[in-house]
Amino acid sequence: MKIQLKRVYEDPSEEDGTRILVDRLWPRGLTKEKARVDLWLKEIAPSNELRKWFAHDPGKWSEFKASNVTAHSWLS
Repeated sequence: MKIQLKRVYEDPSEEDGTRILVDRLWPRGLTKEKARVDLWLKEIAPSNELRKWFAHDPGKWSEFKASNVTAHSWLS
């Protein structure tokens, strides 16, 4: 199975396949029709605390990723 990562704000394309959104909050300013998301898995998204700590800081990416995998032990 091939998995591709794509920002939800990028335009959907025919090559996307099944589109799954993994985020606790719906993306600001984006309608469900425009996003064309097939499945919204907010339950497995990073916690609010982890998201706020990360704050989109590339220097924290490794620790953020490891913390989220630890929180969802079935991912490892």
